[in-house]
Amino acid sequence: MNFSAFLRLMVILVQLWPCSLSLQNSSAQNTVQSFTAVRRVKRGWLWEPLFVTEEQNSLDHLYIGQLKSDLDKQDGNLKYILIGEGAGNIFYINEYNGKIYVTQKLDREKKPFYTLRAQAINRSTQLPVEPESEFIIKVRDVNDNAPQFLNGPYVASVPEMSPEGTSVTQVTATDADDPSYGNSARLLYSLVQGQPYFSVEPKTGVIRMASQMDRETKDQYLVIIQAKDMVGQPGAFSATATVTINLSDINDNPPKFQQRLYYMSVSEEAPVGTTVGKVFAEDSDIGDNAAMDYFIEGDNSDVFDIITNNETQEGIILLKKRVDYESKRRYSIQAKAVNRYIDEQFLKEGPFEDTTIVKINVEDADEPPVFTSENYVMETAEGEMSGSLVGVVTARDPDYDDSPVRYSIVHSTHLKRLFSINEHNGTIITTEPLDREIASWHNITVTATETRNPEKISEANVYVQVLDVNDNAPEFPKNYETFVCENAISGQLIQSISAVDRDDSAEGHHFYFSMAQEATNSSHFTVKDNQDNTAGIFTGKSGFRRKEQFFFYLPILIQDNGTPPLTSTNTLTVTVCDCDTEVNTFYCRYEAFMYSLGLSTEALVAVLACILIFLVFFLAIVTIRQQKKKKPPFSEKMEEFRENIVSYDDEGGGEEDTEAFDISALRTRTVMRTHKPRKKVASEIQSLYRQSLQVGPDSAIFRQFISEKLEEANTDPRVPPYDSLQTYAFEGTGSLAGSLSSLGSNTSDMDQSYDYLADWGPHFKQLAGMYTSHRSVAD
Repeated sequence: MNFSAFLRLMVILVQLWPCSLSLQNSSAQNTVQSFTAVRRVKRGWLWEPLFVTEEQNSLDHLYIGQLKSDLDKQDGNLKYILIGEGAGNIFYINEYNGKIYVTQKLDREKKPFYTLRAQAINRSTQLPVEPESEFIIKVRDVNDNAPQFLNGPYVASVPEMSPEGTSVTQVTATDADDPSYGNSARLLYSLVQGQPYFSVEPKTGVIRMASQMDRETKDQYLVIIQAKDMVGQPGAFSATATVTINLSDINDNPPKFQQRLYYMSVSEEAPVGTTVGKVFAEDSDIGDNAAMDYFIEGDNSDVFDIITNNETQEGIILLKKRVDYESKRRYSIQAKAVNRYIDEQFLKEGPFEDTTIVKINVEDADEPPVFTSENYVMETAEGEMSGSLVGVVTARDPDYDDSPVRYSIVHSTHLKRLFSINEHNGTIITTEPLDREIASWHNITVTATETRNPEKISEANVYVQVLDVNDNAPEFPKNYETFVCENAISGQLIQSISAVDRDDSAEGHHFYFSMAQEATNSSHFTVKDNQDNTAGIFTGKSGFRRKEQFFFYLPILIQDNGTPPLTSTNTLTVTVCDCDTEVNTFYCRYEAFMYSLGLSTEALVAVLACILIFLVFFLAIVTIRQQKKKKPPFSEKMEEFRENIVSYDDEGGGEEDTEAFDISALRTRTVMRTHKPRKKVASEIQSLYRQSLQVGPDSAIFRQFISEKLEEANTDPRVPPYDSLQTYAFEGTGSLAGSLSSLGSNTSDMDQSYDYLADWGPHFKQLAGMYTSHRSVAD
């Protein structure tokens, strides 16, 4: 084993050694602790364990120990050197004898030990005679630090009425002195303030309950705990800490009403929900432990109710049902308050509830009249004469004096007054006959007013049902359009009819159809009742001729099943039509219309021709507009062109009538077109009709016309770019085509040929036949 390892082993043995001796230093009067055992080796260091007590101080250096080599012959040839922590400034070594001194106070709490190295060299050769060795100087503790409570101030809570010995909290103090040496850091706890309610464990600092305490008496305590070191011996240091201990609440108190009897009042006019009054039960507890619910016991719970105000813990008594002074003037109710949350450990101490009596007086008030019913339903038959009885309403004053009542009806300003009421007895009568078909129900508002206090008014609703009587005869539901072909056969169904009745039949309507008496001898048509509120109109013969009779008027008799039954005669108009395989109702209707206007066939042809001409010009205008959209004929810098179409529905002076509107008046007279000679009417109609069949978007006639107009506008810079196109449904005497009207015509139908009508198609077949046959007869 080398010397360094041996020295470390000795240091460990010194730390574990339980005994120590005191050496007296006469010069400094200080105590140095050292071991008496000295280890020697054949060749090595001779040393003593080194200690220094903290806080020791002297004017001279304090000797703490000595290092010595066994090679030292005390001839001064060896030199001792100290190296390491504090060497030279804290620790000093005598280089001749190896004695070590401390030069200043040491604090164990700052540094508990110092590690140094010792070396011995030959002064002559400056060579070490011993290997360098490490050793430790320990700072021995003294009681120079007081205890400290580092976690203060302390706040703790414990439930009230906790049993003795209940742990409240623990306080802990710390001491910076060495706990492994002496009693400097051994603490002892004691109670300075807090008796006799609390106690503290001396060694642990645990605070416990010393007795049961009531929060309602005192809810907070200040406890002072003292900690002493040196196990409380004289001269020990101490420290104190304050502990605030709060007693938390438990539900150990029942609610108590402040009054055993409450007096309240409520007016009989008070509506449901009115607050009658408040009661309060006091509870010494706090929070949820003081929460309570209020109840009403007894039979009066249907008249009054009570709710809890959770903020104030008051019981609010409410009116649950209207009260009547004349019926009952005083109520007595029992209110109960019960803790909402109950601690079972205190149930044995009694019920956590309390009751009180509430006396409630009903105050009299002047009330409005009261109807025997809020809604009345009455009946009256329609058609009853003015002044007929409808019903009676009744109201009375509920007050003690029973004031007389005056009745009236609330009339709306925009409605007709159909009813009146006797202001003394409430009898309602009609002011005029009622019609159920206009209104089957009438709503009336009747008021009742006290004669002694007109401000007291009440209302009631009266619903009057108008009972139906059979006062409306049945009739057709619509205007039927009935047609029959000339080639119809006998027994052919030409129309199905039905009926409606504005009356309300309790058993359901049933109608009976028949031909009226004045038409029973007619053999043209018959009526068949289908017994299901419908009937069929059938032909009574075969073949009809329009030339003989264009219309037939059939009087249909309809009877209802009312009591008494009512009948009505409804006229059905039957139009005779020329049919091929089926009835063309459009043309048949059109012919009937013209026939009803009294127009002749010639007039009809003229009208149709005018319509065709109008269509031709209309298509031409559409074609022109389409071509303008595709390719504008003028420059973009030119002004916008307008087209003016003037249409007349009556015959006039022809083209001479348009002088005021013809743009040609603004142009040179050289471009005006010459008039053509008038042609015959018949040939002109035929020509116009054939041309109209050829007119289309690519018609050469209209292209030429448009080109001429464009050329005129382009060649004359004085003329604005304005086109005017006039279309006439009837041409006058100044027209190129002449007049199409038969009025004032010099030629008769006998001079004209109507063969061209055969080319007009099947729709004009009848017309062509009529004129062709007429001309043949004339020939």
